[in-house]
Amino acid sequence: MAKIRIAQNPTFKALVHIPVVGCEPEAIEFTFKYRDRPALAALFDEWNLKAKEMREGFGEGTTLSDVVAAETEYQVQQIKDLVAGWGFDDKFDDKSILALVKSCQGTAEAVVNAYQSAFNQARLGN
Repeated sequence: MAKIRIAQNPTFKALVHIPVVGCEPEAIEFTFKYRDRPALAALFDEWNLKAKEMREGFGEGTTLSDVVAAETEYQVQQIKDLVAGWGFDDKFDDKSILALVKSCQGTAEAVVNAYQSAFNQARLGN
């Protein structure tokens, strides 16, 4: 009898190493939303399109503040697309996601990398 089910759980947990200024990254458990291969590809296509549109929207008069604001909005959306919950004491909501992205530079990248890593580990047999 097989020990796994073909249908995946709707969520899974993985550690994300959150960057902290002046300290080593802190490992925080995140609960991620599972996506099958076509849904994951569609999500990444959507992100790539948004990133391209964002870059194309930057013109000669674009300030660093404009770039940071656009990237922050993009990164908040990435976290909202992937995450169902987290191990922080702070409530998982839009306000806390925004605060995390603003205060811990590199967080969205760490979240996306942990998500992709979980899929890669499963593909490679852990």
